Amino acid sequence: MDYTPDMGKFLATGGVAEVEGAGGGGITPWALISGYGSRDSWGANAHYTYLKTQDYSLGSYGVAVGIADRVELTLAQQQFEGSLAPLDHLNIKQDIVGLKVRVAGDAVYEQDSWMPQVAVGVLYKRNKCVGGLGALGVSKVTQLGARDDHGYDYYVSATKILFEQSLLLNGTLRATKANQMGILGFGGDQNGDVRLMPEASAAYLINRKLALGAEYRKQPHNLGADANAKTYYDVFVAYFPTKNVSLTAAYVDLGQITIFNTKDQKGWYLSLQAGF
Repeated sequence: MDYTPDMGKFLATGGVAEVEGAGGGGITPWALISGYGSRDSWGANAHYTYLKTQDYSLGSYGVAVGIADRVELTLAQQQFEGSLAPLDHLNIKQDIVGLKVRVAGDAVYEQDSWMPQVAVGVLYKRNKCVGGLGALGVSKVTQLGARDDHGYDYYVSATKILFEQSLLLNGTLRATKANQMGILGFGGDQNGDVRLMPEASAAYLINRKLALGAEYRKQPHNLGADANAKTYYDVFVAYFPTKNVSLTAAYVDLGQITIFNTKDQKGWYLSLQAGF
């Protein structure tokens, strides 16, 4: 393997950084490997993402390394904050470490095959603390009803790029017991078992630098305090002016997040990624 990054992959084929740090779309991972390093090299990037709804905000930043277009290593931190009483001082932080391995197929070079690129991945998440609820005596997610403050998400993703149709299609199946991605802990009074949750993405390549797409992500309902956890949706535009930088903007619908602010949380999402 060449230890000098070669930027050998096609523009946009590394995806962007999803909100948990893995390479993919905005809210779900793809089978594509982050970075622009080819099979004989490596690549890396850093990202910052900001998501804002009526009552909450989520910031995420992290780094990703892709090795030989086969292995992806990621590290991210999320910071979730409230902006409306009674949770206007809420502050929750979560660290996420990820590993993804391509196990079959090639989304770019196997255009004459029906076989998608397939990858398996794991995300280890640790909820660090709950701030702003000291008056209620709450400093841990387990005091909100979660069974654990850490947990694993396991997933398999299948991604197919159809160059003639300018389409990218992705399906992901995730085994998880995370409440709101783990921000509200793992498991709870409603359920403590791992559940399989489907996710899907589709993107249309308007031109080689601009993509328009939509995503779907099903959430488990484990915790009474997270109201009636619903599906996440987004509609996004991703712009790739060069291989070194990308910008993604999206409209998001996260459903109800907590019983304290029960309306559906809808808003916007911006993500900047830079790398090689």
